[in-house]
Amino acid sequence: MKKLLLLTTAIVLLSLALTPSAVAQITTVQTAMSSAVQKDADPFTVVPFEFDPNASNLVRSRWMTGLGCPTSVTVFDFFGAPTTVADPGCPMGDSKDKQNEGLLLVKTGPSIENFASAGAKLEGVKGITLTELGYDLRKPASAGDPRGSHCGAGAPRFNVVTSDGVNHFVGCNSPPAMLAASSASWIRLRWGPTQLAAAFPPILPVNTITSITIIFDEGTDTGPDNFGLAVLDNVDVNATLVGKGPGS
Repeated sequence: MKKLLLLTTAIVLLSLALTPSAVAQITTVQTAMSSAVQKDADPFTVVPFEFDPNASNLVRSRWMTGLGCPTSVTVFDFFGAPTTVADPGCPMGDSKDKQNEGLLLVKTGPSIENFASAGAKLEGVKGITLTELGYDLRKPASAGDPRGSHCGAGAPRFNVVTSDGVNHFVGCNSPPAMLAASSASWIRLRWGPTQLAAAFPPILPVNTITSITIIFDEGTDTGPDNFGLAVLDNVDVNATLVGKGPGS
């Protein structure tokens, strides 16, 4: 109690000692710091999760360093000669991603018999309207190529809940996305207003968003790849890209 009284007295004396100009300077610094934090904050975040109520341990969702699409990374060969790696499948990415992160989504084993999924929740999207959704997918050439990440009608998919309580589904190839860019390693998929209107049920420009979730629940029994795995990067909401985990 004595220490608390001394601390309270010190705070009171300090506040009395501050001149109005000193108080104004402190307020200015606090305002500048707050503005810097807000400027640096992500407009939305992509938070991985696993839904595995029966503890199958057959699903996994993680942002992982080195797994993403490189937009401008300098590498060196054995003799020290530099090369810039810039994949044309992702012509631009999240400028805040300093570790080339990618989002790993895995489901091993059967799709239907195992009620489980890997996923990621998009935080910070409540109240918006949608003009564009998308992501980069570690897959060559096109969404229909059997090589690389799984891209099915149902996974990976966006589950979009609107303010009227309706759950809308935007699958990797249903409705088909626009191919915005591609390479031998990555493709950039985009669902604009036309594609969103073809979602099930349709997502219209007047719809207010309650939540958006990425779901991966198709396992290794689902063709044509039977891979049960997808690597995503640069998740796109209304042309804003997030290519890293929250807080990284």
